[in-house]
Amino acid sequence: MNHWEDLSNIGSKELVCGYCGVFVASVTGFYRNGIHPNVCSLRICPNCQKPTFFNGYEQVPGIAPGNSVESVPNEVSKLYNESRRCISINAFTASVLTSRKLLMNLAVSEKAETGKSFIFYVNFLAENGYVPPNGKGWVDHIRKKGNEATHEIVDMTREDAVELVSFAEMLLKFIYEFPARIPPSDS
Repeated sequence: MNHWEDLSNIGSKELVCGYCGVFVASVTGFYRNGIHPNVCSLRICPNCQKPTFFNGYEQVPGIAPGNSVESVPNEVSKLYNESRRCISINAFTASVLTSRKLLMNLAVSEKAETGKSFIFYVNFLAENGYVPPNGKGWVDHIRKKGNEATHEIVDMTREDAVELVSFAEMLLKFIYEFPARIPPSDS
Protein backbone atom coordinates (compact mmCIF):
# COMPACT_ATOMS: atom_id res chain seq x y z
CA MET A 1 0.00 0.00 0.00
CA ASN A 2 1.42 3.38 -1.01
CA HIS A 3 1.37 6.02 1.68
CA TRP A 4 3.27 9.16 2.59
CA GLU A 5 6.42 8.96 4.73
CA ASP A 6 8.09 11.66 6.83
CA LEU A 7 11.09 13.28 5.07
CA SER A 8 12.91 14.36 8.24
CA ASN A 9 15.44 11.50 8.00
CA ILE A 10 16.07 11.90 4.23
CA GLY A 11 17.89 15.24 4.16
CA SER A 12 17.29 18.75 2.98
CA LYS A 13 16.28 20.01 -0.44
CA GLU A 14 17.11 23.51 -1.62
CA LEU A 15 14.29 25.39 -3.33
CA VAL A 16 12.87 28.82 -3.96
CA CYS A 17 9.49 28.80 -2.23
CA GLY A 18 6.65 29.53 -4.64
CA TYR A 19 4.73 31.33 -1.87
CA CYS A 20 7.26 33.60 -0.16
CA GLY A 21 9.97 33.65 -2.86
CA VAL A 22 12.75 32.92 -0.36
CA PHE A 23 15.61 30.52 -1.19
CA VAL A 24 15.47 27.87 1.55
CA ALA A 25 16.64 24.39 2.43
CA SER A 26 13.63 22.33 3.50
CA VAL A 27 14.12 19.33 5.78
CA THR A 28 10.46 18.74 6.62
CA GLY A 29 7.74 17.22 4.50
CA PHE A 30 6.57 13.92 3.09
CA TYR A 31 7.29 11.57 0.21
CA ARG A 32 5.42 8.66 -1.33
CA ASN A 33 6.51 5.32 0.07
CA GLY A 34 8.29 3.36 -2.65
CA ILE A 35 9.09 6.44 -4.74
CA HIS A 36 12.39 8.31 -4.36
CA PRO A 37 11.87 11.64 -2.50
CA ASN A 38 13.40 13.61 -5.39
CA VAL A 39 10.68 12.23 -7.70
CA CYS A 40 7.53 12.83 -5.65
CA SER A 41 7.55 14.83 -2.43
CA LEU A 42 5.84 17.55 -0.48
CA ARG A 43 8.29 19.97 1.18
CA ILE A 44 7.45 22.50 3.89
CA CYS A 45 9.09 25.92 3.61
CA PRO A 46 10.93 26.77 6.85
CA ASN A 47 10.29 30.49 6.20
CA CYS A 48 6.50 30.64 5.59
CA GLN A 49 5.51 27.08 6.59
CA LYS A 50 3.60 26.48 3.32
CA PRO A 51 3.85 23.28 1.27
CA THR A 52 5.49 22.88 -2.13
CA PHE A 53 4.81 19.76 -4.19
CA PHE A 54 7.50 18.21 -6.39
CA ASN A 55 6.74 15.74 -9.15
CA GLY A 56 10.08 15.14 -10.81
CA TYR A 57 11.31 18.57 -11.93
CA GLU A 58 7.86 20.15 -11.71
CA GLN A 59 7.33 22.39 -8.66
CA VAL A 60 3.84 23.51 -7.58
CA PRO A 61 3.51 26.33 -6.91
CA GLY A 62 6.38 27.30 -9.14
CA ILE A 63 8.53 30.37 -8.81
CA ALA A 64 6.74 33.57 -9.77
CA PRO A 65 8.71 35.41 -12.47
CA GLY A 66 9.60 39.04 -12.17
CA ASN A 67 10.52 40.99 -9.07
CA SER A 68 8.59 42.86 -6.44
CA VAL A 69 8.30 46.58 -7.16
CA GLU A 70 8.42 49.18 -4.40
CA SER A 71 6.14 52.20 -3.84
CA VAL A 72 3.29 50.90 -6.04
CA PRO A 73 -0.32 51.71 -5.00
CA ASN A 74 -1.92 48.72 -3.31
CA GLU A 75 -4.55 47.88 -5.97
CA VAL A 76 -2.00 48.05 -8.78
CA SER A 77 0.53 46.02 -6.79
CA LYS A 78 -2.07 43.33 -6.07
CA LEU A 79 -2.77 42.91 -9.81
CA TYR A 80 0.92 42.81 -10.73
CA ASN A 81 1.60 40.13 -8.12
CA GLU A 82 -1.52 38.21 -9.13
CA SER A 83 -0.26 38.11 -12.70
CA ARG A 84 3.09 36.77 -11.44
CA ARG A 85 1.41 34.12 -9.25
CA CYS A 86 -0.77 32.97 -12.16
CA ILE A 87 2.40 32.04 -14.03
CA SER A 88 3.68 30.09 -11.02
CA ILE A 89 0.66 27.77 -11.28
CA ASN A 90 0.69 27.56 -15.10
CA ALA A 91 -2.37 29.81 -15.53
CA PHE A 92 -0.85 31.72 -18.47
CA THR A 93 -4.03 33.08 -20.04
CA ALA A 94 -5.16 34.35 -16.62
CA SER A 95 -1.78 36.07 -16.22
CA VAL A 96 -2.08 37.79 -19.61
CA LEU A 97 -5.61 38.96 -18.80
CA THR A 98 -4.47 40.26 -15.42
CA SER A 99 -1.57 42.15 -17.01
CA ARG A 100 -4.07 43.80 -19.36
CA LYS A 101 -6.34 44.76 -16.45
CA LEU A 102 -3.29 46.15 -14.65
CA LEU A 103 -2.98 48.87 -17.33
CA MET A 104 -6.53 50.10 -16.72
CA ASN A 105 -6.07 50.12 -12.95
CA LEU A 106 -2.71 51.86 -13.33
CA ALA A 107 -4.31 54.65 -15.37
CA VAL A 108 -7.19 55.05 -12.90
CA SER A 109 -4.75 55.15 -9.97
CA GLU A 110 -3.10 58.06 -11.77
CA LYS A 111 -6.42 59.95 -12.01
CA ALA A 112 -7.82 58.74 -15.33
CA GLU A 113 -11.63 58.78 -15.49
CA THR A 114 -13.38 55.51 -14.74
CA GLY A 115 -15.85 53.87 -17.12
CA LYS A 116 -13.88 54.60 -20.29
CA SER A 117 -12.77 52.27 -23.09
CA PHE A 118 -9.60 50.28 -22.66
CA ILE A 119 -7.80 52.20 -25.42
CA PHE A 120 -8.61 55.40 -23.50
CA TYR A 121 -6.49 54.11 -20.59
CA VAL A 122 -3.63 53.09 -22.85
CA ASN A 123 -3.64 56.53 -24.46
CA PHE A 124 -3.96 58.24 -21.06
CA LEU A 125 -0.77 56.55 -19.86
CA ALA A 126 1.12 57.45 -23.04
CA GLU A 127 -0.13 61.05 -23.29
CA ASN A 128 0.45 61.90 -19.62
CA GLY A 129 4.08 60.85 -19.31
CA TYR A 130 3.58 57.49 -17.59
CA VAL A 131 5.24 55.59 -20.42
CA PRO A 132 8.99 55.98 -20.89
CA PRO A 133 10.41 57.15 -24.21
CA ASN A 134 10.09 54.35 -26.74
CA GLY A 135 7.91 52.48 -24.21
CA LYS A 136 4.52 52.90 -25.88
CA GLY A 137 5.30 49.65 -27.71
CA TRP A 138 5.44 47.82 -24.33
CA VAL A 139 2.02 49.11 -23.34
CA ASP A 140 0.56 48.43 -26.76
CA HIS A 141 1.98 44.89 -26.70
CA ILE A 142 0.29 44.24 -23.33
CA ARG A 143 -2.95 45.60 -24.81
CA LYS A 144 -2.73 43.46 -27.96
CA LYS A 145 -1.84 40.24 -26.12
CA GLY A 146 -4.60 40.94 -23.61
CA ASN A 147 -7.09 41.50 -26.44
CA GLU A 148 -5.95 38.26 -28.08
CA ALA A 149 -6.51 36.37 -24.81
CA THR A 150 -9.91 38.04 -24.34
CA HIS A 151 -11.38 37.90 -27.83
CA GLU A 152 -9.75 34.94 -29.59
CA ILE A 153 -9.77 31.21 -28.96
CA VAL A 154 -6.06 30.79 -28.44
CA ASP A 155 -4.12 29.66 -25.40
CA MET A 156 -1.52 32.03 -24.06
CA THR A 157 1.91 30.53 -23.44
CA ARG A 158 4.31 30.83 -20.54
CA GLU A 159 6.50 32.99 -22.79
CA ASP A 160 3.57 35.36 -23.49
CA ALA A 161 2.77 35.72 -19.80
CA VAL A 162 6.38 36.16 -18.66
CA GLU A 163 6.98 38.78 -21.34
CA LEU A 164 3.98 40.84 -20.20
CA VAL A 165 4.97 40.58 -16.54
CA SER A 166 8.43 41.80 -17.52
CA PHE A 167 6.97 44.79 -19.39
CA ALA A 168 4.61 45.56 -16.49
CA GLU A 169 7.50 45.39 -14.02
CA MET A 170 9.54 47.90 -16.02
CA LEU A 171 6.55 50.20 -16.33
CA LEU A 172 5.88 50.10 -12.57
CA LYS A 173 9.54 50.69 -11.77
CA PHE A 174 9.57 53.68 -14.15
CA ILE A 175 6.38 55.20 -12.69
CA TYR A 176 6.74 54.38 -8.98
CA GLU A 177 9.92 52.75 -7.72
CA PHE A 178 12.63 54.85 -9.35
CA PRO A 179 10.99 58.24 -8.58
CA ALA A 180 10.47 57.16 -4.95
CA ARG A 181 14.23 56.56 -4.59
CA ILE A 182 15.07 60.21 -5.27
CA PRO A 183 15.31 62.20 -2.03
CA PRO A 184 13.14 65.30 -1.93
CA SER A 185 14.99 68.43 -3.01
CA ASP A 186 15.39 71.45 -0.73
CA SER A 187 14.57 73.96 -3.46
